[in-house]
Amino acid sequence: MRAAFVLGALLLAGCASTPPVVMSPLPTASVTASVETDPVGTADDAADDPAIWRNAADPAASLVVATDKQAAIHVYDLKGRRLHSAPSPRLNNVDLRDVGGGTGVLVAASDRQDIANAKMALFRLDTAARQLVPIGSIAVGAGEAYGMCLWQRASDKALFGFLVLKDGRIDQVALDLSGPVPTGKVVRSMKLATQSEGCVVDDRTGILYVTEEDVGLWKFDAAPDAPVTATALARADGKEIVMDAEGVALAPEGADGGYLLVSSQGDNAYAVYRLPAVTYVGRFRIGDGALDGVQETDGIELVLGDFGPAFPDGLFVAQDGDNRPQTQNFKYLGWAEIRKALGL
Repeated sequence: MRAAFVLGALLLAGCASTPPVVMSPLPTASVTASVETDPVGTADDAADDPAIWRNAADPAASLVVATDKQAAIHVYDLKGRRLHSAPSPRLNNVDLRDVGGGTGVLVAASDRQDIANAKMALFRLDTAARQLVPIGSIAVGAGEAYGMCLWQRASDKALFGFLVLKDGRIDQVALDLSGPVPTGKVVRSMKLATQSEGCVVDDRTGILYVTEEDVGLWKFDAAPDAPVTATALARADGKEIVMDAEGVALAPEGADGGYLLVSSQGDNAYAVYRLPAVTYVGRFRIGDGALDGVQETDGIELVLGDFGPAFPDGLFVAQDGDNRPQTQNFKYLGWAEIRKALGL
């Protein structure tokens, strides 16, 4: 979502013009993108959120799935070429998990086509054909679907989707893929006070991280029988995070370590926190280089591991909200470059 800001004060959502940038007083490292995707086909606020599938057998053949919330959900290769598009008018956030069995790689997206009734759209990523195959839609409840993330519980591989509604409600859906058509049941709801979107679940620890756009970063216990109380982690106070707080991504290391990244949309930056304590370690921007820099990022994703010679240590993907003169797209860069810039 685009927004305009006056430092320390008023949020004006939905501005058509490019907002003024509020600069954080904290030092901010700079990195550059090495790959960009083909631009989306629609000119209005359209590109939104990416997810990454790593091909362990052939890392350079890994894929990026990303939403154009005005038209479709796309599949890109690691050179940024659009390989396939599944038409859909209003998909917003997206996540994926390799669940095995007959489904293989499950892709789930928040479907806001009906703003009064939230749905979750499900696809199978055919990794051989490099295409998305629609496999179902799950009605979740009243409200406008916005954020989306998946959790596969480590203990028993049970699969859950978290649908973040625009008003801050978070519905946890137990997914059942055993039948010919996927089904889902809401097992509990949580609530943040105002507009929320970005979320990610740490499969190792069962912690759900959610951004409340004007407020900051929160966590919940992802277990379906856990308390619904949120714990505040970082404020959107114009320092570490300049509101809007948007996308969230994980770089897991070991049993519970690694890093958590948050899109600080208000000043075109990304805040980085060390796990498990979620302590602030730095922030970075994606500046101009061989490719144009990145502004107004909504969704981000990060997956560690070998992605071939271009990204040997991990791949970070960010939505670029200002890719003029072309329409919006997504930028790729290596996790190693980010770590080096931050001295991690």
